[in-house]
Amino acid sequence: MHASGSSTRPSRWLALVVLCAGMLMIILDQTVVNVALPAIQADLGFSQSSLAWIVNAYLIPFGGLLLLAGRLGDLVGRKRILIAGLVVFTVASLLCGLSTNQQVLIGARFLQGVGVRWHRPSSWA
Repeated sequence: MHASGSSTRPSRWLALVVLCAGMLMIILDQTVVNVALPAIQADLGFSQSSLAWIVNAYLIPFGGLLLLAGRLGDLVGRKRILIAGLVVFTVASLLCGLSTNQQVLIGARFLQGVGVRWHRPSSWA
């Protein structure tokens, strides 16, 4: 019994590292965007009122998909949902970096919120 427990330890450590990396991506993304808002406003011509959509476009799917992400994890498998969320978030982050206008940036931020909700561990409960 002890031998079988030791064979799963590397996979458990790997899972922990992946989850921690995912959480780091979320926290880093939120911090970077808040710090970069003045530069984004200047570069892409956002007004003060439309600048709030950069944050809101992320928060709407983040909060709105809480129950759906948890249920999808139950139906499809948590690992699949985690991987899908990481892929969506990563692609959306690339789109954010490459965006040249307000609409693309806001749409990519929305996709980031979708991806974060799927790979955030709290949606697995």
